[in-house]
Amino acid sequence: MRRSIGLLTIAATLLFLGFAGTAPVAQAQDGKIWVPPSSIERPGDAGVRAHTNLIVAVHNDASKPGPTWETPGSIACVYNLVTQVSGCPIATATTLPTGGARAIALVDAYDNPDATTDINTFSSQFGLPAPTFNQVYASGHKPANNAGGWSLEEALDIEWAHAMAPNAVVYLVEADSNSFQDLYTAEQVAGNLISAAGGGEISNSWSGGEYSGQQNDEHTYFSTPGVVYFASTGDCGFCLGVPSTFASVVAAGGTSLKRSNGNFTGEWWWTSGGGGLSTIEARPPYQNGISGIVGSHRGVPDISSDADPASGVAMYDADGGFQWIQVGGTSVSSPTLAGIVNAAGKFAPSTKAELTNLYKEYANSGIYAKAFRDITQGNSQCKVGWDICTGIGAPITYKGK
Repeated sequence: MRRSIGLLTIAATLLFLGFAGTAPVAQAQDGKIWVPPSSIERPGDAGVRAHTNLIVAVHNDASKPGPTWETPGSIACVYNLVTQVSGCPIATATTLPTGGARAIALVDAYDNPDATTDINTFSSQFGLPAPTFNQVYASGHKPANNAGGWSLEEALDIEWAHAMAPNAVVYLVEADSNSFQDLYTAEQVAGNLISAAGGGEISNSWSGGEYSGQQNDEHTYFSTPGVVYFASTGDCGFCLGVPSTFASVVAAGGTSLKRSNGNFTGEWWWTSGGGGLSTIEARPPYQNGISGIVGSHRGVPDISSDADPASGVAMYDADGGFQWIQVGGTSVSSPTLAGIVNAAGKFAPSTKAELTNLYKEYANSGIYAKAFRDITQGNSQCKVGWDICTGIGAPITYKGK
């Protein structure tokens, strides 16, 4: 372990940082969470700098995954991606996804010098195949390190993209900094890599406030043919962030998995999952079917998956010294959903083609009920059908993805 981090001390001193002025973040099962500084959005950041959407659930034993942490097998069971085990208990729902092809790129800021160790340790722990993993410096030189923040984000992203699509090539594309300029440069590099691989997905677990001129950046940096882009909606309740509000990006929202005596009993909206109506982006054609809800504006999210720290996933981090930890935040949703769509094997020619198909499936009531879990609990805004809580809902099976 590179660093010794007293998680309980960190939690006690930094928990107050949270998300001032936003919805409360759900507590983990032991009552403690830690919000890394990289996940704090500060005044003046909109259009300038991005932040991660990662929340750490604080536990004492870092030597192994906790028994209540969601695993690749339990998440695959909950979303009916593998042969079902009744109740999808974490201890026995161990069948893993076997799909994935071409490539997935994870775009992040700064460098994680232990990324290879992270993804290999994670894969070995859960019996995943050894990844085909490539770490790429977007500017051509190694960025500075941001241990315990962006490097933690990078470990989460590569591990959970690999967990859901274990046969896809994984690219970690590191930007020089968390400035939008540097991240967008990395976005172009990632787009070229995915295009050269014959198509695939790019996941962005970071976000920032909407800003004037963002449409130009969307068209410039999120338009590579053959790429389906994903982005986290944010961890601040009914709020918005780019790039998730871009029409050319699948907006990944957050849910909370409910269990009783270890058995999965349902899925609710996670109270800090981002969602709402863009003030800048116009309603894209694929959302014409929900114009009565969104009016003339782009609505997010599109689809959602587990993000609540209380039902958080297991991950491994060497660089920050955390080792095994449980994490939540919509930073979990984006790589998870990108991996699921990759493993579905459709490889849409663009994000808009992917979203057009998703909303077409949503409009067909017979298909919708079999392909998505409609989330109606967690808030009075969570309605039957599409809503600003979880969008279309959570994925069930690979159908329609």
